[in-house]
Amino acid sequence: MEEVTRQIKTGLFFGSFNPIHIGHLMIAAYMADYTDLREVWFVVSPQNPLKERSTLLADHHRMALVNLAIEDDRRFKASNIEFKLPRPSYTIDTLTYLQERHPDRELVPIIGSDNLSSFHKWKNQEVLTDLYQFYVYPRPGSEKSQFDEHPSFRFIDAPLITLSSSFIRQGIKEGKDMRYYLPEKVWNYVQEMNFYR
Repeated sequence: MEEVTRQIKTGLFFGSFNPIHIGHLMIAAYMADYTDLREVWFVVSPQNPLKERSTLLADHHRMALVNLAIEDDRRFKASNIEFKLPRPSYTIDTLTYLQERHPDRELVPIIGSDNLSSFHKWKNQEVLTDLYQFYVYPRPGSEKSQFDEHPSFRFIDAPLITLSSSFIRQGIKEGKDMRYYLPEKVWNYVQEMNFYR
């Protein structure tokens, strides 16, 4: 028990971050400020097995955007660990890999409530819920799920963020000025590289 109390409680915020936007940062900041998490790692996913890949920027570009977004905040860290693992990426594999390399940390996956309706499809979901507690933030349009009362899911009363990366991508494609939805350095990078046009 003493070993557990010394562990650094670390939130793992998984996502494609295509692109990372102020909504992502608000959720991460809330988790760092209003829960018992000491830090939040942004785990950039190369491929979500449940999502289409067609509009996904190259891995190194999305990683660069995340680093630009969080570089001034010591509570946050960007992780490219899933780039080094077999694809598609599965949360159980990533957690197992990270736990082996960071035994000093208690890893806490951070997910949106919209993920719960499909959580039964996740690889080894029973192992996940046996070994980890998930912190769940609210997402618009989330449906009730069989996991709503499950003890392995802690629902965090974070702000409801309706902003999405797909909205930003579509806005850029339509030539709209989306600068206020992204951190300034992220917006500048997206503009310089002419992404999502």
